[in-house]
Amino acid sequence: MNQVWRYLKTGLGVVFRHPLTGTSIIPILPDGKIVLVKRRDNGRWSLPGGMVDWGEDIHSSVQRELEEETGLRLVTVRRLVGVYSSPSRDPRFHSICIAIAVEVEGAFMVQDLLEVEEVRAFEPTAIPHGHLSHDHDRQLQDYFAGLTTLA
Repeated sequence: MNQVWRYLKTGLGVVFRHPLTGTSIIPILPDGKIVLVKRRDNGRWSLPGGMVDWGEDIHSSVQRELEEETGLRLVTVRRLVGVYSSPSRDPRFHSICIAIAVEVEGAFMVQDLLEVEEVRAFEPTAIPHGHLSHDHDRQLQDYFAGLTTLA
């Protein structure tokens, strides 16, 4: 299976020849808790987010992914946390991720059951740092440090 995936990734690189663009969303509830999703593919906690669709801007992508993965609604964008482009940041393919901190409201309701197993709000001190998917530890570290990162 790993060999098939390696060939598929190589093929995608030849076809697309450019990294894919995606978003990571740091959803902040009114009580200050941070919302994470548990991924089905690797069982790890993660920031919600995903690929920007063709013809879609970043703001619309953030709204759509947030709703699909958590059921929450975007209230306001707090700030750009960073742009993360290391080829090794996502084990599936080379992607550029735009991380944005947002204020959210609503009730949890996963719509994308193929990707998300669970949604949970964490106190900032209770986030399972060191065990998050992709480079989301780095993104949250940058957020809490008040940084805007280009990496």
